Amino acid sequence: MTVTASASPAIETHAGTHRFPAGKALRLDSGATLEPLEIAYETYGRLNEARTNAILVCHALTGDQHAASIHPVTGKPGWWSRVIGPGLPLDPERYFIISTNVVGGCMGSTGPASQDARTGEPYGLTFPVITIADMVRAQALLVEALGIETLLAVVGGSMGGMQVLQWAADYPEKLFSAVCIAAAARHSAQNIAFHEVGRQAIMADPEWRAGAYMKARVRPEKGLAVARMAAHITYLSEQALQRKFGRELQRDGLSWGFDADFQVESYLRHQGTSFVDRFDANSYLYITRALDYFDLAAQHGGVLANAFAKARGVRFCVLSFSSDWLYSTAESRDIVRALNAAGCRASFVEIETDKGHDAFFLDEPQLDATLRGFFAATAHARGLA
Repeated sequence: MTVTASASPAIETHAGTHRFPAGKALRLDSGATLEPLEIAYETYGRLNEARTNAILVCHALTGDQHAASIHPVTGKPGWWSRVIGPGLPLDPERYFIISTNVVGGCMGSTGPASQDARTGEPYGLTFPVITIADMVRAQALLVEALGIETLLAVVGGSMGGMQVLQWAADYPEKLFSAVCIAAAARHSAQNIAFHEVGRQAIMADPEWRAGAYMKARVRPEKGLAVARMAAHITYLSEQALQRKFGRELQRDGLSWGFDADFQVESYLRHQGTSFVDRFDANSYLYITRALDYFDLAAQHGGVLANAFAKARGVRFCVLSFSSDWLYSTAESRDIVRALNAAGCRASFVEIETDKGHDAFFLDEPQLDATLRGFFAATAHARGLA
């Protein structure tokens, strides 16, 4: 199914959900299978005749396929509209850009809220646990279904960057280049701890109903909002929080109670309450668990360089942000060292900014310049006009 999606009039955009035919099941790392399998996606621009200009964009934890179109729930521009568009680093007049909703997501791809064909009810907690590798395996099936043998690039930030690394490890023959932004090759104990706080907040909400809230026609909104608030703190730097809010009050004087006295409290509450309108609580559980399980070196005998042993023909660009404490520059350097040890061609840029992890969503001229230059050089190397 393909329909035209709302976007900038200058961007040719198509949105749809690809339902894989019977017998085309997705085999998961857990040993389970997903059948039927559906992948929701959007494309921007046109695939050239040689099918050599396709770029796959991978989203972060709470993202979706609406990278550069108007989000159908919030009505807001896509999460990477400042990067994808005419004259921007990912120019749909030059590239054919694909953005998918990951397996386990809640915007059309098969996930916990999808109907289980065996029962006719939403999966809920009967949905199998997924991994980053499962997400990438599903994306590879979609890319193949679109008739693309080799991607010009795969690019993503945060969890999207982990998908990029998994692509390079599992499908190097299908990649010409790879761009990993603000990511790590494994999830740290600190990050697992933050995720566990969020999951416990969701599961402590009485409306969670042991994951069966959809059947009861309720939603664990309070628990999901708290999970989002806790996670959002990790996306910002201390400098950014101080610069934006400091200890500024919402109103004159203190309430001498537990209302949102401080502007930063109000900001976090807004982040939480607005999030529940567009995201599913069970998807949050499953996707955070997929992140926690991610350890690329462990998949390759405990040596990260082994993951990239077959990726020597892929051009890599690794980017980090100086104030990112969620996935630090040190972790990006570990990736670059592993790429070098594997004999891969890799460039590395640390961008000085006080905006923290979320800098790749924000106005960062050095990020734009790096992406523009890398993609232009990559397109030239592949013989694109």
